Amino acid sequence: MKRILLFFFLLLSTLHFSQNTVTPFLPEVISQFPNVRDVAISPNGNEIMFTAQSVMGNLSAIITITKNGEQWDKPKVASFSGKYFDLEPFFSNDGLKLYFVSTRPLTKSSIESENFDIWYAERKTLDSEWSEAKNLGSPINTEHGEFYPSIAENGNFYFTRDNPSLGRKDDLYVSEFLNGSYTKPKALPDTINSEGYEYNAFIASDESYILFGSYNRKDGFGSGDMYISYNSENGWTEAKNLGNSINTNKMDYCPFVKGNTLYFTSKQDGTLTEFDSALTIDKLIQEFNKHDNGSSRLYKINSKAVLSKN
Repeated sequence: MKRILLFFFLLLSTLHFSQNTVTPFLPEVISQFPNVRDVAISPNGNEIMFTAQSVMGNLSAIITITKNGEQWDKPKVASFSGKYFDLEPFFSNDGLKLYFVSTRPLTKSSIESENFDIWYAERKTLDSEWSEAKNLGSPINTEHGEFYPSIAENGNFYFTRDNPSLGRKDDLYVSEFLNGSYTKPKALPDTINSEGYEYNAFIASDESYILFGSYNRKDGFGSGDMYISYNSENGWTEAKNLGNSINTNKMDYCPFVKGNTLYFTSKQDGTLTEFDSALTIDKLIQEFNKHDNGSSRLYKINSKAVLSKN
């Protein structure tokens, strides 16, 4: 009897550990691309979009995969992407719009790239083809760079803006959705924004919390870390580092929550450099191509423990 109880204890402990451990997301798909970042999952869970980039990051396209029964189809370039520098997709609450960031020209007659703006494509039904991309326009887009759209259930629009005229780095903004239109964006308070870089914000659907990336803060683990702030009766709380169960001394960024799972991007590097014996060519290539090889890759972790206020 004691052996049986011990077995179940070890089994439960293993399950609990695995649920709270960072694991690769879609490694068999991600391995096809030099770098992958910023995942978005459709509301019904049947579509995934992410950004694939070249080694140096100067080529960037949005990739889509769709579920066929219980299996995922092969990845393909989204119909509105592949010609320009595109990244950071986000589905609307009904799945009929796809917001993303691009430097594409504002008009078909122009061939010059613009600054980073937020664009969108739309469709009539979930089975319809996406339209051509349209610029979101003002008041969200400006002459400055706008990035990483994230939308609450009430339509409030959160994003990153780079406004050098303020003497700061990237800051997080919100544009409220009132009476069918967006209001002039406001910077989030200094409990979240700082004089440094704040970026890649994911807003909870009920606006109860916001996840975001910040670069090289005093309480960081090195490079970029992810932080959380809670929406309290006194406003947004002081941002808190998500901790070393998820943040590393490499770049950790682009959070996205779906159900009880937090998805994110990391450049964590688990490459081994010391060995008891010389590597064969197969072992060497295997080490080069492992998921955590320092390239930008997608990961996931159970969100309950990570997002807890305690």
